[in-house]
Amino acid sequence: MRSPADLGRLALDLLARWWRASCQTARLAIGIPDYDVYVEHVRRTHPGLAPMSREEFFRERMDARYGKGRSRCC
Repeated sequence: MRSPADLGRLALDLLARWWRASCQTARLAIGIPDYDVYVEHVRRTHPGLAPMSREEFFRERMDARYGKGRSRCC
């Protein structure tokens, strides 16, 4: 049997995981890239490479999405 304190910690952990997943889903739905996911990916799959700063990451993602210096009508 678990103590009330253990159950409370478990509930908080589940709530925190749900909140992180919900935030990530909302960001993806409106097109905001997730910097924390990017950093984890770089550290896991490219250990010798330093991840971009948060500002560099968002600038690169916006350039990739909207184009760099070009105008579009559609």
